[in-house]
Amino acid sequence: MIQLNNNTYTVGIDAGELVSFVVDGHEFIHQKGSPGWGSSDTEMFPIIGPVNEANFRIKTPKGEAVQDQHGLLRQMPYGLESQSETSAVFVKRYHAGTVVNNSKYPDKSTEPQLAWPYDFVFEKSFQLKDDMLEITFQISGEKGMPFMLGYHPAFKLHSSSPKIVAKGREISLDEVLAVGNRALQVPDCSSISLKDSRQMTIETEGFGNFMCWTEVDNMVCIEPISFYPYDVKQSNLHEGFLHLEGTATFKVSLKPGA
Repeated sequence: MIQLNNNTYTVGIDAGELVSFVVDGHEFIHQKGSPGWGSSDTEMFPIIGPVNEANFRIKTPKGEAVQDQHGLLRQMPYGLESQSETSAVFVKRYHAGTVVNNSKYPDKSTEPQLAWPYDFVFEKSFQLKDDMLEITFQISGEKGMPFMLGYHPAFKLHSSSPKIVAKGREISLDEVLAVGNRALQVPDCSSISLKDSRQMTIETEGFGNFMCWTEVDNMVCIEPISFYPYDVKQSNLHEGFLHLEGTATFKVSLKPGA
């Protein structure tokens, strides 16, 4: 476990996963073991969304790739590159065609192994600043590589009537629950505020959209995404790809409020 500290905030990171963000004794991050979800954050790469209806295949310029829901990145371990009192950098490196064991098999998937036909390096860095925690994602690899990126943090809820505020719209937890597994789409948006017993504002660069998901009333996932996967059939998921030119950088700033 790595702990980042400044005069105001304490951050806990376990093998690249944000497991705690405490401000004046208030925990903003969903805790493993609590009802809801078995993780506290993860990434969705190189695809976002399920592919079971497409036989776990997605089209790329190099042919079909075997992927499972939200891609193979989450099946790979992070390596720690560097750390300081207020920062930490983690990296995953992948060589084209390398098979990665699928933890969803056999209970939730028919595919025991996943693969991607491109090399890539995926860097996730945490920087604790005076008024925020900044999380930066840098993707490098073969020019033209298709990809999507989503960040999937889960926030602990403390009150009975939290609200999500985006583009002047208030979204209740009941609205998110009603959408179910598809996740509630918040398109063309770079900033969302979660108004609970304390407020958290999530500001982003590079993503362009959000989706919100939960199945319980004690946590909610507010997820920056480059593409909302339910806009297309699973067989057409490739329509949501970005294409790598040099190094792609995405940022998420978590700004606690009163």
